[in-house]
Amino acid sequence: MSKLDLEWLAVFDEVYKTGNVSKAAERLGMAQAAASTALNKLRAHFDDRLFTRTAQGMQPTPHAERIYPNLREVLAQIAQAQGNRSSFDPAQAQRRFRICMTDISEVVLLPGLLDHLRQAAPGVHIETEIISTLSGRRLQDGEVDLAVGFMPQLDAGFYQQTLFMQNFVCLAARNHPRIGTKLTRRRFEAEAHAVVSTSGTGHAIVDTTLARLGLKRNVVVRLSSFLSVARIVAQTELLVVVPRILGKVLATQEPVKLLEPPFALSDYAVKQHWHERFHADPGNAWLRRTLAQLFSGS
Repeated sequence: MSKLDLEWLAVFDEVYKTGNVSKAAERLGMAQAAASTALNKLRAHFDDRLFTRTAQGMQPTPHAERIYPNLREVLAQIAQAQGNRSSFDPAQAQRRFRICMTDISEVVLLPGLLDHLRQAAPGVHIETEIISTLSGRRLQDGEVDLAVGFMPQLDAGFYQQTLFMQNFVCLAARNHPRIGTKLTRRRFEAEAHAVVSTSGTGHAIVDTTLARLGLKRNVVVRLSSFLSVARIVAQTELLVVVPRILGKVLATQEPVKLLEPPFALSDYAVKQHWHERFHADPGNAWLRRTLAQLFSGS
């Protein structure tokens, strides 16, 4: 063990967590060639391949699985001896983060994050992907750093932090011929509706409430995203239920008006989620703190 370089151990740790040498190098702020060299030196030291390339990425060998807890403990003790000093300097970092979010978050949250990064972390780049049924696995595998939205399906192995609470409003065309400043239950049921079916938005709360109250919606179109909903509502007589934070933005872009739903809808928490494997990663921790500072209480 005396011949082991700490940088090699860091590479081992990141490849084990992400299953990808390029991703490991990016997280450590080093060239991929340097990470590959470190991995080869580890293989020579332990006389084992340690990781095997598969369709699911670099998977640990049985020997790597046996030694990982011990090597991880070594890294943890070193970090503790250094006072848990963060190795992530946002002003100097060159790193790409991938965030799972809804198209709503891309509209209402992402601009604020990007504007902050332009000043505080110019070398940090963001990639997004839409929340899906695969998001939990991608968080666990390290393919995604964070997920932002309403994801009650995530359970053991995941951390979560509430960013803000959210509720719903109805949108109608500003010149709707039958709806003024107030929407009644009778009018809600009489009008035709657009519905957006997408993960991570808490929209199941609307469906559950309508079923409990015995209310019906005449749904004439189901949309896969919120990107076109304001234009559709503005140019038709359709109603749509959307999260309030999005409705406020859409009302500045199209001639639509916000109306309170004619029945009580529960609030829901918009949270950021991450897997326990990356809880101690300095870059991931910095990104989480940044999102919390920017959007808590939005």
